[in-house]
Amino acid sequence: MRQAQTLNEAQLRRVLHYCRSRRHPERDETIVLVSFLAGLRAKEIAALKVGDVYDVGGAVREQFVLAAEQSKGGKTRTVFLNQRLRRAFADYAATIKLDNPAHPLFASQKGGHFSANTMCQLFMEIYRACGLKGASSHSGRRTYITRLANKGVGVRLLAELAGHSHISTTQRYIDVNVDQLREAVEML
Repeated sequence: MRQAQTLNEAQLRRVLHYCRSRRHPERDETIVLVSFLAGLRAKEIAALKVGDVYDVGGAVREQFVLAAEQSKGGKTRTVFLNQRLRRAFADYAATIKLDNPAHPLFASQKGGHFSANTMCQLFMEIYRACGLKGASSHSGRRTYITRLANKGVGVRLLAELAGHSHISTTQRYIDVNVDQLREAVEML
């Protein structure tokens, strides 16, 4: 099975720009940012609740625990939110009701949680409209891990952030391209 395409910054900007033209622009843009800036799987994004991200006062948390039933493999893990993603969540808060912590963070057309499958379909629809062949719901996750690796974050930390039990799994996520190879040999 082919791995999902990693996206560069220009491609991500194109995706975010396209999301702004959709029926639910704030929701869709925030979903994409969660994928790229927190490395969550489509299933995990679909399962997020308001109370995961926002405290009782409506402030965006710096981190939250993804419950076992929300994650792959039935393991809890802490998700850390960087400043860019916290700002996106702060903007998104203005478009949703924060009064019920058990309410879906990203409501589907029917008002409930997305299923993992419909979340994957949402990503595919967005990427297809942007002309990104090979991109899938896993593209954000692969890009997240690859970018952190390129910035020198060690594979053990990456595995912990990704929720992988084995670093060999994490290593398969790291994309290698010609520019990286050129830069590597120039370090000699």
